[in-house]
Amino acid sequence: MKFVNRLFFVVLVIFTVLTYSSVAFSIDYSERRKQLINEINKDILLTYFSTKRQQFDPRVMEVLGKVPRHLFVPKALQESAYKNRPLPIGYGQTISQPYIVALMTDLLETKKDASVLEIGTGSGYQAAVLAELVKSVFTIEIIEPLEKKASSRLKTLGYDNVTVKLADGYYGWEQHAPFDGIIVTAAANHIPPPLVKQLKPGGRMVIPVGGHFFTQNLTLVVKSEDGTVKTYQILPVAFVPFTRGH
Repeated sequence: MKFVNRLFFVVLVIFTVLTYSSVAFSIDYSERRKQLINEINKDILLTYFSTKRQQFDPRVMEVLGKVPRHLFVPKALQESAYKNRPLPIGYGQTISQPYIVALMTDLLETKKDASVLEIGTGSGYQAAVLAELVKSVFTIEIIEPLEKKASSRLKTLGYDNVTVKLADGYYGWEQHAPFDGIIVTAAANHIPPPLVKQLKPGGRMVIPVGGHFFTQNLTLVVKSEDGTVKTYQILPVAFVPFTRGH
């Protein structure tokens, strides 16, 4: 009798595990991405007076509805991947709020043949979004474990037009400069001169500027064809600080 009860218990445990596994694998992420797009559209309207944008480029929104964000966050947080908020990815870093990813990408005004530099690869999500929109993405990460994971993840997912490098992003990537666009995913207390220099005439850079405990502003840097540089403060934001090498 004890054997029968024990056998029943084992079968019950196995059944429960398989049931929960089945539920986990049956999550409709495509439907969640659609819901996320709706949330981003609401935020676009709420921030209109700051951004002066009533809508984002349809190409950007299409990509946000396509890239599998749940594959760029820790497994324990995958069910939260399509909530419109940042999530921790380890090492004191985060994956940005989807609305902010959409806004920064939209501000770049990318073209299909563009070459874009990203500073702060993180999990690789922003690079994946850009990879769907431009010819080539060069992305720099200073935290080695994140760089390795992101590089492997992007290759596995087929983003062959993304090149990842372990380095201090402050100095950019002169080998592949000039860039049509530069996107920085960490807050710097000033705009790094090497990045401005590596921006192509007619190019645009988006970077959060401000200290960790002070107001940060998402800033748009525009370099005209004659090399003149103008900056525009777009929106108050909160990013992790720009990490430098030692």
